[in-house]
Amino acid sequence: KDIEYIRSYYFNKLEYTRFSSSVGKYVGFTEYGVRNAEYWNNDASDLSAMKAQKEVYCLHNIQNWYSNIL
Repeated sequence: KDIEYIRSYYFNKLEYTRFSSSVGKYVGFTEYGVRNAEYWNNDASDLSAMKAQKEVYCLHNIQNWYSNIL
């Protein structure tokens, strides 16, 4: 439960949208990012796919990462 999946979208080194598994939805940081976040948050299949990425990507690889760090 300490793991968080984050997918950020950048343009010209400025983050405009982010998905965070702890929030469970997209958040926009610019005008363009807010519009994207609203659009993506209304797509139930995209939201469920992004929520599943924590289990698919993070939890699948966590043992490998911890063993390399420790």
